[in-house]
Amino acid sequence: MKSDSSNPAAPLRGLGAPLRSSEPVRAAPPPSAAMVLLEEAADLLVVHLDFRAALQTCEHAWRSLANDDAGTSLEVKCSLCVVGIQALAEMNRWREVLSWVLRYYQVPEKLPPKVLELCVLLYSKMQEPGAVLEVVSAWLQDPDNQGLPEYRALAELHLQLVLLPLGCLSEAEELVVGSAAFREEERLDILQAISKARQQQKLQHLGSEEDQKLNQEASPSSLPFLYKLAQLFHRIQEAMFSLHRLPIHD
Repeated sequence: MKSDSSNPAAPLRGLGAPLRSSEPVRAAPPPSAAMVLLEEAADLLVVHLDFRAALQTCEHAWRSLANDDAGTSLEVKCSLCVVGIQALAEMNRWREVLSWVLRYYQVPEKLPPKVLELCVLLYSKMQEPGAVLEVVSAWLQDPDNQGLPEYRALAELHLQLVLLPLGCLSEAEELVVGSAAFREEERLDILQAISKARQQQKLQHLGSEEDQKLNQEASPSSLPFLYKLAQLFHRIQEAMFSLHRLPIHD
């Protein structure tokens, strides 16, 4: 049986409108220069362990982003920061991390949550949480950041790794009470823990004051009697030494 070739085949279901030969095939847009440099920087960091070159490549990529649309390059910028932070840490230049990321974002409030989280973890691990205290506080207070899904995790991280280790108990209370990131049950538990930490802080302060008082009381200037007693003892020693030197007569 001969088929009728004059009628076109019906389009397959689920594929939408049939393709027409007159319509050009849309090719995927080529990757931006910053994306290419990001891949190169990640390769230098992970595969070649060339940390200096990885950092330099990230900085080159940042310069290429100057004319890019901000909305389409947010993820690329964040990824460049992640690679740069890791490169600086591997070169033992971790103290430069915060100033390096702020060079590109200018103000703390604009830092991506992932970048800020890495900064907190890094400086806390290196036992210098005070370096990120003001930056994280400013980020958490910004109204635009309080609606982000990462806000809760960063608030908890700031509380556990920055405020409490530094003894900033009043700031910790303000964060817990004034933030909607904590549920009521969590808020009560944290406030109870802060109250216990404040009691320990007072005991340590009283202990240091007692030690200082004892040290002052033991000084010759505060107890002239002990000082005079020591001088008298010294004179007795000199007198006894002189007696031993006297000639003995029969």
